Amino acid sequence: MQLNNLSRVTAIGGGHGLGRLLSTLSFLKRRLIGVVATTDNGGATGLLRQSHHCIAWGDIRNCLSQLAQQPLAAEVLNFRFAGETTLSGHNLGNLLLYTLDQLSARPLDGIQLLSRLLNIDTRILPMSEAPTDLVADTQDGLSCFGEIHVDQLAHMPSRLRLDNDIAATPEAVRHIMHSDLIILGPGSLLTSVMPPLLVGDIRRAVADSQAKVIFIDNLVAERSPAGQLTLAQKLNWMQQQWQYPLVDLVISNEQLGTANQWQLPVVGDVSCEPSMPHRHQQQSLLEALERAVNLLFSSASRVN
Repeated sequence: MQLNNLSRVTAIGGGHGLGRLLSTLSFLKRRLIGVVATTDNGGATGLLRQSHHCIAWGDIRNCLSQLAQQPLAAEVLNFRFAGETTLSGHNLGNLLLYTLDQLSARPLDGIQLLSRLLNIDTRILPMSEAPTDLVADTQDGLSCFGEIHVDQLAHMPSRLRLDNDIAATPEAVRHIMHSDLIILGPGSLLTSVMPPLLVGDIRRAVADSQAKVIFIDNLVAERSPAGQLTLAQKLNWMQQQWQYPLVDLVISNEQLGTANQWQLPVVGDVSCEPSMPHRHQQQSLLEALERAVNLLFSSASRVN
């Protein structure tokens, strides 16, 4: 089995990691969707959310900029206003997405319009079209509100949740349910990978689908409490949050060894970009995904 033979693939996450993955798999075109975290409350996204109570546009814009075929289009989307003006700190792509949302019936309509203008085939779907924030319950019984503060925690939270009960984007749930493959990460475990899976409809769709689930580990330790964990500890913490195992295979340069209580296969030997040790080299990531798909689906065929 090869990636190009899969009928539907869903990638879930946020930030630069999801954009990198989507760009790597963009040859799948309409068979690929990205379900994007919308809980960011920092930087330009945070400024826009504070004043207009909208979803977080930053990770969506990041995915679109990495999928854009023209370098100039990516530069326009990522342009950040500077100087001593009321626009200082804002990002043009975020403002554009917010404006299209205001002119559309729903946020998804604006995202799809911009995708068509940029000639992007891969569908980008927000995890929800309603605003929400990330909340971490600490081991001390305290609640930490917002992604910025969650990433600054000294230790892993006992529980991660959303501050309100939101509905998933229906198109995301439908695509997940009919997917052959679901990919989680790479990216910040707490603030990119986990938020979409805190939406009940999305988590249940992943669990109920017949899709194989791959978790892509980061190449270097992230600057958050999750950066202190081994691969085995990350998997254990995720399973505790979900109450059941979701992952079928891991792509990581770290081996589980004797800690592999889940009997999960691990695909390694993934390279980074020479000038950016935290960023997956695209050809290397693609080759790892091909090995993973061959392993998962050849195993499934033997079982069936």
